[in-house]
Amino acid sequence: MTAPHETGTAPEREMADVVRSIRDTVKRHSSRFERSIPLIASENLLSPYAKELLISDFHSRYAEGLPGERYYEGNEQVDEVERTCLDLAKRLFRCSFADVRPISGTVANLAVLKALAEPGDLVGTSRLANGAHISSASFGAFGMRGVKPVYYAWDAERMTIDVPRTREILLAVRPKLCLFGLSLFLFPMPVAELAPTMEQIGARGWYDAAHVLGLIAGGEFQDPLHEGCVVLSASTHKTLPGPQHGLILGNAPDPELDKRLQSAAFPGVTSNHHLHTMAALAVSFAEHLAFGREYARQTVANARALGQALHERGFDVLAPELGFTRSHTVAVRVANEGGGEAAARRLAEAGIITNKNLLPGDTSPKHPQGVRLGTPEVTRVGMREREMARIAELFDDLLHRQRPAAEVSSAAAELKSGFTGLKYCFGAGEAAYRFYDLVGHEP
Repeated sequence: MTAPHETGTAPEREMADVVRSIRDTVKRHSSRFERSIPLIASENLLSPYAKELLISDFHSRYAEGLPGERYYEGNEQVDEVERTCLDLAKRLFRCSFADVRPISGTVANLAVLKALAEPGDLVGTSRLANGAHISSASFGAFGMRGVKPVYYAWDAERMTIDVPRTREILLAVRPKLCLFGLSLFLFPMPVAELAPTMEQIGARGWYDAAHVLGLIAGGEFQDPLHEGCVVLSASTHKTLPGPQHGLILGNAPDPELDKRLQSAAFPGVTSNHHLHTMAALAVSFAEHLAFGREYARQTVANARALGQALHERGFDVLAPELGFTRSHTVAVRVANEGGGEAAARRLAEAGIITNKNLLPGDTSPKHPQGVRLGTPEVTRVGMREREMARIAELFDDLLHRQRPAAEVSSAAAELKSGFTGLKYCFGAGEAAYRFYDLVGHEP
């Protein structure tokens, strides 16, 4: 794709400069990540076959409604792809219901709330400081729907719900919904243990699987739709390496519930459901059916190896007695390293991309004492346990040995230089960050 013309009217020349600047900025971003160690737990890379669909003609079209029941003409091929996407989702998660129209995880959460709760209803959830997603906050989806949170008791040592105390809370308060799922998601949640209590009080179980969706599909985590939850919501771009989209799944023999969820998805919280990302999601489901078990296993193995290596270098990694994690995520308390915000900033300057994160006991969202690390993306490019040990060395060099950020950044870039292609997908080995993969043409 050639650069915008430099001739023309003054507004044309001005906007041509803007376009060039935007393209150059995205290229700099891509180049930065090509040299960096990406450890954001909520990010991943899209496969070549999924990525190409993002710039297909599907991007330009509308398909309101369900396959075969559209409000627009010209959707025959869209219907075909969406039916395939739905079938693959049900196969991948062994469930009876799927809706792929939510355009993000938060939108999927809003759809579940619209379908299953009324303003003023009580909904069980975890606290933000214990790892909950902002959807369950008053300034998130809970607040938008007007539901009131009922907070579970928390076991900070085990980084999960305290079952006996939470059972008492549920029996006393009797919420209408019980939400399981976290943004800092280290261990499975006790869905099966609390399912009898939910049945006793007439509450429905709901699982936000955004972070662990690919691990569930890969058989490396719990299976909430078969443990007591009737609905699962998720984003599709974390441990499931798909596009940024949303998903609702169900496994209850209740056609009326399915209809309420469909109606909540459309017209409730979406109009057009981003057909290009839906198509890319279908490809991602197919690839996960082919490669997902191996990918999920290595993602968890890498996270546990990273936690162990950091622990051995004196970092305060949460839950050491439990092997640090059973997911893709590692949580590190960095109070002795300057706190979460300062540590994350220093790491980024050294080419290691993380995020600050609240941990149990933190009182200020603005001053968290933790950093959250994730292994989905480094696993996607082929790194294994050996590389996790090297990453821990870089942490130690920067935050404990106080080596210059430029020196650590150079070492990070050297490590990353051996891992620039994608694994666990069709077209494996193709470059992950090339700019012309983004725009469809060589610049």
